[in-house]
Amino acid sequence: MKSISRRNFLRSSALGLSAAALTACTVATTNGVTTITLNVAKVKNYGQAGLNAAATVTSYLSSFPALAPYALAITAAAKALSVALGAFSTAAGSTLTITYNDATWKTRVDSILTDLDTLAAAIESAIAGSGSILSASVIADARTADNALATIISVFKALLGVSDARAPVGRAFTRDMLLVGAPVPRTGMTEAKALAVLGVR
Repeated sequence: MKSISRRNFLRSSALGLSAAALTACTVATTNGVTTITLNVAKVKNYGQAGLNAAATVTSYLSSFPALAPYALAITAAAKALSVALGAFSTAAGSTLTITYNDATWKTRVDSILTDLDTLAAAIESAIAGSGSILSASVIADARTADNALATIISVFKALLGVSDARAPVGRAFTRDMLLVGAPVPRTGMTEAKALAVLGVR
């Protein structure tokens, strides 16, 4: 049997604990009332993933004046997301979980989700509008970031029980699919892969 050092044991234990601690949500139904409890760190991670996607794509556009309008739209959407995420983080403080059914928390969480949707639309518009200005490899990288963001949005909506209008007919991503680590049908990416692509650990 291979021996394991104390350092490796502690590191692997910590990784296991952090993964367990980051369970995205719990859903409980009592007397016909469903309560959704969200992990604050996960909500922050989703918001940060959006900001990272925006930074990645605008870095590709920045050298091309013809693409400045797209970069400005992405920057504006990212700024709105940053404000919403900051307000959420300040309100949460050291709180580990929140109840989505609470009207105030629902408003804050929905604001982040709305801003992520707006940001994704701006990024998709930039990719579609770049024509032949960007190289094929840059377009591929931008599409990877875009798909990762679309994955995070689908996961977020599934957690909240929100309908995803952009999901293929009959192929909506569900909370049950997320719990077993299934990929989002529209993008082929899992939540873990999308977060990794966008630099969120």
